[in-house]
Amino acid sequence: MSSVLLVDDEPGVLFTLSELLTERGHRVIEARSGDDALRKLDEADTVLTDLSMPGMDGLELMTHIVQRDPTLPVILLTAHGSERVAVAAMKQGAYDYLKKPFDIDEVAVVIERALEARRLRIDNRRLFVEQTLGRRIIGDSRPMRRLLEATSRVAGRDVTVLVRGETGTGKEFVAELLHAQSTRSKRPLIRFNCAALPADLADAELFGHVRGAFTGATSGRPGFFAQADGGTLILDEIGELPLAVQAKLLRVLQEGEIQPVGSGRIDKVDVRVVASTNRDLAAEAKTGTFREDLYYRLAVVELVVPPLRDRKDDIPALAAEFARRYGDRFGLGIVILEPALIDALVRADWPGNVRQLENTIARLAALSAGGVIGLADYQSATGDRPPTAPAAFEAHDAGDEHANAAAPDARNGPSLKEQVEAFERGLVARALDATGGNQSEAARRLGVSRVTLIDKMKKYGLSSKR
Repeated sequence: MSSVLLVDDEPGVLFTLSELLTERGHRVIEARSGDDALRKLDEADTVLTDLSMPGMDGLELMTHIVQRDPTLPVILLTAHGSERVAVAAMKQGAYDYLKKPFDIDEVAVVIERALEARRLRIDNRRLFVEQTLGRRIIGDSRPMRRLLEATSRVAGRDVTVLVRGETGTGKEFVAELLHAQSTRSKRPLIRFNCAALPADLADAELFGHVRGAFTGATSGRPGFFAQADGGTLILDEIGELPLAVQAKLLRVLQEGEIQPVGSGRIDKVDVRVVASTNRDLAAEAKTGTFREDLYYRLAVVELVVPPLRDRKDDIPALAAEFARRYGDRFGLGIVILEPALIDALVRADWPGNVRQLENTIARLAALSAGGVIGLADYQSATGDRPPTAPAAFEAHDAGDEHANAAAPDARNGPSLKEQVEAFERGLVARALDATGGNQSEAARRLGVSRVTLIDKMKKYGLSSKR
């Protein structure tokens, strides 16, 4: 369901527009001032704002929005005689304008066009990044869209970035996205795990060493900073970096200089640093377990990767992508996850986040013969049931005779074609439910055209009025 942020200081206008857009299947967020709108901006897919308001007017609000998120369309509501101002605003980045008193049907049409324009902008940018990165980006939930938009904005600005998130959320992938969308994308991308080595070896690995610098140093070697010169250095688990090495890292960030171990020589480097951690470095800086000055150098911009429990809308797509990936890797061909299994995966907590989900699907694929993987396969592969599994699975697991009688037999049960169609019908139905029956949005989420979606709805007897 798309969200429309309405901004107007007149309660009557907000009420009328809110009723109109809610009836059309949109989620409406109301704001009575520009400042209030900026606080709610992350929840919006498009903004409809009055041009003339006390305090921050519509033009100033639009300027802030364009700077913060260029993909977010802004539509201006203008009074009679303000058309010239509105046209000038469109040259500065506004998507469109509507005149008061407004026509209800016209408002609905302009909103739909704006939402479609945003979807196209996001899809085009995502396609470009995927081509640059050589990997698919899975994540259409609101938390992930916000993260990807922030990543795109920051990528082109040559600043140090701290990527924070729980273990297994995909912090390294975000770091790769930053590099792929930056002006350094054609230059080296080097990774260093700060938890992998003790202080003396970490020092030599990061900054290099000369021959004879320590026992076993039979030749000189450039460090990771020298190797990343002109490009990006990803410092994984930066919170694990020994304090002795943190001081030398601070010097690189401040001066762009490194000193190889055992050398009196100072070398200049041009490296963008992207650090990642699952720890609260701000709190550790206050207690002295992490250098406070280094923390502020690293966290010029801080990006937080949401845990999987906060982006459950992405689980079906992630699971399907992992099934495709490991089906190819293990030579299984097409691997399909049964709708009941996907429902159980969505309900699970996933403390290990995306990494745990991927490992689960990999294990299911490795132990399967291909085709359709269901709840019973999960139990067989893991020796356990999916957390918060549906009642039907609980009954089967408990040995309920009726549940066992209803379970398909591999020898005379539904054919593969029937199971695939059942899976497809479930996907289409869930997409329509999740979008409140909005066919365009459902088609986009499924990665098909609206015409194809309508054909599927007719085939399976589904209605958009759900």
